Amino acid sequence: MELVWPDARYLSGYTDALKRGWSPDNLRPQAAAEQLARIEQDPARFLSEQVDREAKGPAVVLPDGRRVPRLPGYARWMWDGEFCGSISFRWQPGTTELPPYCLGHIGYAVVPWKRRRGYATRALQLLLPEAKLEGLAFVVITTDADNLASRRVIESNGGVLIQQFHKAPEYGGAESLRFRISL
Repeated sequence: MELVWPDARYLSGYTDALKRGWSPDNLRPQAAAEQLARIEQDPARFLSEQVDREAKGPAVVLPDGRRVPRLPGYARWMWDGEFCGSISFRWQPGTTELPPYCLGHIGYAVVPWKRRRGYATRALQLLLPEAKLEGLAFVVITTDADNLASRRVIESNGGVLIQQFHKAPEYGGAESLRFRISL
């Protein structure tokens, strides 16, 4: 499995995953339908918005429907000859801090038919050196406390538990874990 930049060569695999019910946003499953509509409307623009180091793209829609400013960031797609999932990275230039509406620097989602193959662990391993290049000393990643697979992904990449908390109601209110990975 490798990480590829979102590109027209891989877009049919991405759209197939969306049509099969996968969503790159585990807090907003409806993001799949929204992305399919955006791809249908303008595939080139959709692809260009996946790499947005200057935060020029559209506002981010939170689970409660609020729109908030986009952070600089990008998505990479997991690829093993087929689309496997995505991993995204966002940051604020010059600081490791994140705004309150952003639960972590990195998020990932593997399509259900490619899980349990170590792809999320490998994707995170490949992305961490890129995060370091942005000048960060560490990244923060959160997961629901009952998501043991995600916890193993984070811990396998050096994640250290720094906080147990409950997400705000607009994020589902789940008991969650916040990890830090030093770069």
